[in-house]
Amino acid sequence: MIVLAPRTLPSLPAWNRHWQLTGCIGGGLLMVCGTLLAVAGVVHLGRNLTPFICPKGAAVLLEQGAYRFVRHPIYSGILQLAFGWALFVNGWLTLLYAAILFLVFDRKLRREEEMLRRTFPGYAAYAAKVSRLIPFLY
Repeated sequence: MIVLAPRTLPSLPAWNRHWQLTGCIGGGLLMVCGTLLAVAGVVHLGRNLTPFICPKGAAVLLEQGAYRFVRHPIYSGILQLAFGWALFVNGWLTLLYAAILFLVFDRKLRREEEMLRRTFPGYAAYAAKVSRLIPFLY
């Protein structure tokens, strides 16, 4: 959706040339980092990867690899891709789409984390020391 949706409206001001170049470079870097983080999260989860909020029966709490930096590296990587794309295409609406995606993921993560706290006794301690989506911030 973010790639195919309109990037701006005629009534919104265009980004100036400086911000266009900065957005392209910064957005490109953010997309590369997001891709690497999401792929690392998928690789570390392996067979435990599931689209549902409850972990699989034999799942274990991961605290290494990408999970050392954020509790949800796949979601974090996808969000980096979304915001990176918005910067890369210099689109105000695309930034709004990325922000909406952040809110949707945040809501889903809160429910998912409730399930993880019930499933893994050590999850509360892990959550206290590792950020949810953005290292050292959130």
